[in-house]
Amino acid sequence: MLDWWRRLRAPRVERKLLAWHALGRPAWSARDPSVFAREGYARNAIAYRCVRMIAEAAASAPLKVGPADHPLARLLARPNPEQTGIELLEAFYGHLQVSGNAYLEAASIESDAPSELYVLRPDRMSVVPGADGWPVGWEHRVGSSVRKFERDPVTSDAPILHLKLFHPADDWYGLSPMEAAAFSIDIHNAGGAWNKALIDNAARPSGALVFTGAGGADRLSEEQFRRLKQELEDMHVGAANAGRPMLLEGGLEWRPMSLSPSEMDFSEARHSAARDIALAFGVPPMLLGIPGDNTYSNYREANLAFWRQTALPLAMKGARGIEAWIGDRWPETGPAAVNVDVENVPALTIEREALWSRIGSANFLSEDEKRRMAGVETPERAQ
Repeated sequence: MLDWWRRLRAPRVERKLLAWHALGRPAWSARDPSVFAREGYARNAIAYRCVRMIAEAAASAPLKVGPADHPLARLLARPNPEQTGIELLEAFYGHLQVSGNAYLEAASIESDAPSELYVLRPDRMSVVPGADGWPVGWEHRVGSSVRKFERDPVTSDAPILHLKLFHPADDWYGLSPMEAAAFSIDIHNAGGAWNKALIDNAARPSGALVFTGAGGADRLSEEQFRRLKQELEDMHVGAANAGRPMLLEGGLEWRPMSLSPSEMDFSEARHSAARDIALAFGVPPMLLGIPGDNTYSNYREANLAFWRQTALPLAMKGARGIEAWIGDRWPETGPAAVNVDVENVPALTIEREALWSRIGSANFLSEDEKRRMAGVETPERAQ
């Protein structure tokens, strides 16, 4: 009791806290983006087409930078010597669909303001979380070469834009449609391999050669068996030998084997897997030519749904991300606003025509009210 009282009455020693800022260890993703790129994008026609359609559509949506003469507008039009703005955004959105993560690097040459933009491969990037769990930096690793990018601790400006899709179980990396459709992609790829094997084996179901020899003999000699097997492989296997007649010696009878109901349903299972892949990416199956899908009454309606539900939200996500990332890096010109110019998207012409027709037939509205509803500036605002 007395020892506790002495410790309580003892003078307190002043302690100073020294803050040390340094990058921590990178947190690597548990999933390998290169596997998704190889098994999904490179080896599956449905996934490949979905990624291409989404990336090309979102990149083709024109961006509107305000004010129009802002340096960011010129940077987005020509981000680096090797790419145009559409090519850069196409690669950016393509990586986002394949791996769930996309990275842009802002390079500065003469000043602190960005002068060039580059897309970095997600499989080479890793997030460096800080003490509070939020990213404080990134690492770019190619073999033994490592580049480190740090977020400014004062201004929070970062040389890297990390755009990701929502993942409910990961704090630093996004969940890609390719991963959500992984099982369906495996089924679709397996179906293609099955069809390829069927073609390699004379493009028809396998059968059996039954030997009924004279005198009750029920089997071939070893030499006869090897010779028969070699002749079948040389003369009747492969697409080039499809339909070639088989010459059988005495005692041999060919008995074809038919497909079971489960095998005959394999083709429909492949179409079902293709529809699941398209569903994961948000592409109407009708646009991919997948049979058995009647969700939309016509191709035009399916294309409009694709733009409204998939391409435009992705383009707007990218535009807002770029604005928040480097929109205020030019102090002398002020911050820039980046939006998608929806009025100049050709795929939405039908919607605009229908809107203008409804507005034009509304006689109870004034001209200024019609202009506001159509998204057109009134003469007073234009001045």
